[in-house]
Amino acid sequence: MTESAPEQLIALRNSIDNIDAALIHMLAERFRCTQQVGRLKAEHQLPASDPAREERQIKRLRQLAEESNLDPAFAEKWFNFVVAEVIHHHEQIAKDAQ
Repeated sequence: MTESAPEQLIALRNSIDNIDAALIHMLAERFRCTQQVGRLKAEHQLPASDPAREERQIKRLRQLAEESNLDPAFAEKWFNFVVAEVIHHHEQIAKDAQ
């Protein structure tokens, strides 16, 4: 027997909720790592941003997005949003280390 539309919606939304939770946990782990990078950069007086790495990452993530049938422009926007926050954190860590 086929599920009704409301049952299908509930199942799909449950999957979406699980994916959202996984994304949040992964972002938290990513930021834990970038905090360590920020402390290392501050300790060695390195700049908060690394434009060459960011460019390599954009290229890599756009390719991954294409392979995954995700809009590469969206992947780049997401990355730029995250990197802006990371750079802000790195600048704050460097300021606090002074």
